[in-house]
Amino acid sequence: MLEQMAKPLEQRVRQSVDEHVIKGCQQGDREAFRQLFETYKDRVFSIAVYSLGDEAMAADVTQQIFLKLMTRINQFRGDSEFTTWLYRLVVNSCHDERRKQRRFFPFGESDLVNMTDKRRSPERRYARKEVAGFIREAISDLRPRMRQPVLLKYIEGLSYEEIAEVLGCSKGTVASRLNRAHKALAKRLGHLRRNYLSE
Repeated sequence: MLEQMAKPLEQRVRQSVDEHVIKGCQQGDREAFRQLFETYKDRVFSIAVYSLGDEAMAADVTQQIFLKLMTRINQFRGDSEFTTWLYRLVVNSCHDERRKQRRFFPFGESDLVNMTDKRRSPERRYARKEVAGFIREAISDLRPRMRQPVLLKYIEGLSYEEIAEVLGCSKGTVASRLNRAHKALAKRLGHLRRNYLSE
């Protein structure tokens, strides 16, 4: 009960901090912008790395996004949550980057799972790395309309309402795209259940 009462208060405090920081950024306050960067850099990078599949490309896009924010922060009018506006910028930037990179080289190599647990045997670590590669490739092969809701739902934990706002569509469209993405991923990754999960 207390947790339920505390959560809205925590959200209001977080929102007011964001509003204060954003106003500072809009007025050219470098310290406010540094605070904005520290608050959101990991979330931006997380979406970028899952969307692009390459950590170096994701780091470049993250840097580009914060450079864009320096010049575009005044475009944020507060009609929606700042995170919604930011995620829309990230999704669009990743989409543009994928379009550019598709002409030059294939999908990059990066892990979707943390492989730092040294207690696992080399065989288990290799198997996990291989499975992560299959999942990454399967997600990257989804059409952007299906890939974006998957990233926002499962990487960022956004609700259907929030995803709809980021992508500029209805909740029903989000549900439909996620449903199609689940089916496509299940079909593409069915061999993992047979080859890896049965062991």
